[in-house]
Amino acid sequence: MVIEKTFVDSGQFDSGCLWIRTDSFLDSLSVRLEAGLAENCISRDSRHKRSATGAKRAHYRKKRKFELGRQSANTKIGAKRIHVVRVRGGNLKYRALRLDSGNFAWASESVTRKARILSVKYNATNNELVRTNTLVKGCIVEIDAAPFRQWYEAHYALPIGRKGKKVTDPEDPLNKERSTSVQKKIDARKPTAKVDPAIEEQFTVTKLLACVSSRPGQSGRCDGYILEGKELEFYQRKLRSKN
Repeated sequence: MVIEKTFVDSGQFDSGCLWIRTDSFLDSLSVRLEAGLAENCISRDSRHKRSATGAKRAHYRKKRKFELGRQSANTKIGAKRIHVVRVRGGNLKYRALRLDSGNFAWASESVTRKARILSVKYNATNNELVRTNTLVKGCIVEIDAAPFRQWYEAHYALPIGRKGKKVTDPEDPLNKERSTSVQKKIDARKPTAKVDPAIEEQFTVTKLLACVSSRPGQSGRCDGYILEGKELEFYQRKLRSKN
């Protein structure tokens, strides 16, 4: 591959631009690298804003590297794909472009399981993020209930979300033979096996509403917790009014 470097300093280009032309399978490919910060880059400074009284602030310096911003990750639901970004101080950020699962906590039962993310159901910021299934912190997602149902039935030996179906399979956790000591433990747990009816209703359709509490574009993970109690009622009302 032949690489040809040309330094351009003319009126039609930004001064100090480096062009690299590669003669490979894409003969017309030209990659433009800026020698400094571009004029239209994403910036996180506040010097360009007016003061509280409305006065324009004086321009006493140009943009700085430590004020830069980057494009949002816009994490979608799909096969896991994460980019590593080197940031200030030599630290690393893990920019998740696509994720399909995460660790979700069932707080009232003190258990966490890895669950598949099915879709984004609600976002208080922007309905466009719901339509495009974009994962961000604080969004409400629908996750697969199977890992939590399997844990519950193994822990309490009680059915959940089965709608009166009779279990005849001897390999099923509900019919499994147990030793006397294990059976005593399970019997001691049963008084506390009561589940909120709103959550139990979700188990019948094998989908649970959960809130994302991690930052997929920063940590590369999509972890969260299952909605319960007043918070679940609030978001169910929101979803009903939206539909």
